Amino acid sequence: MIRNCIKYLLCFQLIFAYSCNSDFTPRPRSYFNVELPKKTYQVFDQEGYPYSFEYPTYGRISKEVDSSQNDLYWINIDFNDFNGKIYLSYKDLKSYSVYKVKTAAGYRDSLVKNTFEALREESYKMTFKHTVKSSGIVDSIFRTSTGIEGVYFYVSGDAATSRQFYITDTTNHFIRGALYFDATPNSDSLSLVSRFLDVDMKHLIESFRWKN
Repeated sequence: MIRNCIKYLLCFQLIFAYSCNSDFTPRPRSYFNVELPKKTYQVFDQEGYPYSFEYPTYGRISKEVDSSQNDLYWINIDFNDFNGKIYLSYKDLKSYSVYKVKTAAGYRDSLVKNTFEALREESYKMTFKHTVKSSGIVDSIFRTSTGIEGVYFYVSGDAATSRQFYITDTTNHFIRGALYFDATPNSDSLSLVSRFLDVDMKHLIESFRWKN
């Protein structure tokens, strides 16, 4: 019996020595497979809204209310299958916006005239605040075949957003769009869906129309 125990012990030692000296190749990190739907579009043209555009049939429109509850034409395009959302915030350049201003007595509402210059600067600030996590931001001026103008932002790296834009006629209307995911920012795991929705954001811009 002792002889058998010694035999088993020697076999175990040989197996252990071989496993320690053998090459180990770690598997590359993988992510869940994402099934991407076929690209088809529908029109958003709700009565009373100053704009219209086409958006994917796999997206759902929801109402967004800002903190002041004064901006009536803020909406979201929800992509529930991707845990993503495009926020669309509209400003009337002939109107005013309410901002919270910090004072010694606390926060108070401040009424500010909407201007193209101020909203453009605000858009750049809101995009470039992601430089902490981003590895780079590129802005690209565009003009569509129907004369719609604006700026498109590509945000690379592990930022909370990968695509943003604004559209304006500089005199009456200004709308800002931003793509966000309800997930921990990771450019590797989200890149496939970001590129997929990038096409839809550009289709939205190309089909965008001001009503007046």
